[in-house]
This record gives sequence, C-alpha cells and structure tokens, in this order.
Amino acid sequence: MRICRIATVPFFLFHHLGEQIAATARSGHEVVLVSSPGEGTAALQSITGVSHYALNISRQISIFRDLVTLLRLLVFFRRQHFDLVHSTTPKAGLLAAIAGRLAGIPVRLHTFTGQAWAERSGWVRWIAKACDRLVVKLNTRCYADSISQRDFIVAEGVARADEITVLGQGSLAGVDFTRFNHHRSGTAAAVKARLEIPAGARVVGFVGRVTKDKGIQELVAAFDLLASFGCENVYLVLVGPLEPERDPLPAELVARIHRDKRIRMVGYMPAPEEYIAMFDIFCLPSYREGFGNVVLEAAAMGIPTVGTRIIGLTDAIVDGVTGILVPPKDVSALARALKLVLLDDHLRSRLGSQAKSRTATLFDSRKVNAGVLAEYESLRLGGKLRPH
Repeated sequence: MRICRIATVPFFLFHHLGEQIAATARSGHEVVLVSSPGEGTAALQSITGVSHYALNISRQISIFRDLVTLLRLLVFFRRQHFDLVHSTTPKAGLLAAIAGRLAGIPVRLHTFTGQAWAERSGWVRWIAKACDRLVVKLNTRCYADSISQRDFIVAEGVARADEITVLGQGSLAGVDFTRFNHHRSGTAAAVKARLEIPAGARVVGFVGRVTKDKGIQELVAAFDLLASFGCENVYLVLVGPLEPERDPLPAELVARIHRDKRIRMVGYMPAPEEYIAMFDIFCLPSYREGFGNVVLEAAAMGIPTVGTRIIGLTDAIVDGVTGILVPPKDVSALARALKLVLLDDHLRSRLGSQAKSRTATLFDSRKVNAGVLAEYESLRLGGKLRPH
C-alpha cells in the first residue's frame, strides 16, 4: 500500500512514531511522511525506505494560512494516490481529514493523542471540540491512544462509541526496549557527573515539554517541600524544551529554576534515555495527556512514576503497582508521594520492577506496531471501509 503519515511537526513523527514508521516500511509498504519543516526533518529523512514532504502547517489558528495549506495538501493527495492516510496531532488531523475526503483517499485514519481543549473554556473549547467532531465524521476510522481518552471523547459527544476505538491496550507506538534499556543508555554515573550531581544524590526527573500544562509549576513547588519532609540530597532534572509562544512558564519561575543549585534544566535532548537512566523517580504531574508514553519509556528502564490521576495517565500507571497517582495541581499530595517513594528503597524497587514487567507484556513497540500494521491489513482486505 501507499501510506501517508502526517503530523503538524517533524519532531512528533520522529520521536513518537519513528520506529513504527520504519516497521511499516520494512513490511513492504511505501511510506510518505508529511509535516512542517523544522527540527527533526533530517532525522525523518534518515529513516530507511521513507520520503518526507515538507508542508507549512501552522500550530496556531490562521484562516488564510490554513486555507493555503489545505489547498496544497489537497493537490498533493490527488497527485500521490495514497491508499491510506493516517494523521496525528490536531491541526494536521483536521487538514488531512478535509483534504483526504475531498481527494477521495479510500482509507482515512486519525489517532487522538489528547485534547488540548480539555483545559479550555468558552468559545475556544467549543471551536476545538467542533473541529474534533469534524475529524471524526470525515475519517474512515478514528482511534484514541488510551482507553480513558476514548471514554472521555465519547462522553463529551465528540464521537459515538462505534466511531472510535483503541488498538490493544493503548499507547501510540509503545516503547522500544532495545533503546530504553539501562545497558544501552550509558551509565547513570557518567550523566550525573556531566550535570555535576553528586554520585550519591537521588534524582527526580521529568521528560517532556517544560510548560504549565505539564505541571512544571507544581513539580518545582513540590520539590521545594521535599527538604522540609526530610528528603535531602535530592536533585530535580528537567529534560525538554520550553514553549514560550504556546504555553510559557512564568518568567519568575524560569529565573528561579536557573538560580536553584539543585535543579538542572537541560532542554531538548535527542537521547532522553541517557537521562532517564539516572532517575530514581520519574515525575509527570500533567494536567492532560493522551496516554503519557514517556511513562512507558521510564518503566522500560525500571523507573517508577509519580503522576497525576488524569485521562491517559490512569492507563499508563497502575496506582500502587507501577507508580503513584495524585490529584492534579495538588502540590502537597505530589510532594508526599515523591517523599514516600524516595525514602522507601524497597517500595521504589518494587514499583520499578512491576512497571517494567507490565510494560514489556503490554506495550513493547514490536507488539504495538504489529497491531497497527494488522489494522492496516484488515482495512485493505476488507475492501476499504466505507466513509461515514
């Protein structure tokens, strides 16, 4: 089949879907990737057996630019004669749904990976939900990357229960155990030394966008409480980019992070596994997630997670078994959970071991990717499902 995978930015395709895309190409399908140009484009072009088409897809709402992009995408789809188009991310999903339907693409798929409007209100929420409803109606089939997210989408009236499903137990692409493995990620001691963290110090780590909706304000506030809770010689490491244009942290918080001698903010790193390897606890106090695949990456390396009890993370973390869940935006509860796991070596080891075992059983990327490819094949053998 000729398959198109489309997302708004190249980083998303490479970081979240790179191995799945490579597996699709290895299985004999012709794969074309579509995204905006930018960081990650070179990495996409390095994936064997695929090509990349750069198309400016604005993450912000801009009627004129979005219309121009839609027309370009429509022309591209008509020329390429794809058998299947599979989109992720909101803006790319909306444009691909419209252009794919107009171009007569036989099979049009979209995977929801979280709803940005979940934390919004008023007309912004209404418009964003309406766009998601349109994505559902124009596509052949839609998916959510977690069971709780699917249930939320149905409960909010974005899709009927028969219009959206979850493949396997969820997760967009699972986790690559050959990559997220202590033995292949260098030594934690070397990374600690590079960051000037004492060898015997405990490390609470975060990987992702360093933004408000990831709960960074609460994480820093909870970290401040740890010393008063008897947790000394603990460092906080933040791995990921700031997003000053979309979801900025308060300037005073960024300055405070830079001043604190026990916090390291290292920015985006192409090999986050090198940093996860030195974490004692992974912390994801997010306000919203689709699934929280980075939790699986930590789990694959035997690292338990303290996260928030929200849609998506309740699928990625089994409370009390593979990690600890706390209410979102609750600094005190977050600090107490971090203290509990930091001070109890046996608990931390047990949670990490169970997290690794569960992830290997349910979310190994080979299993998840095989499920996606089987779905593609079933659609092909089924004569291509009729559009809604």
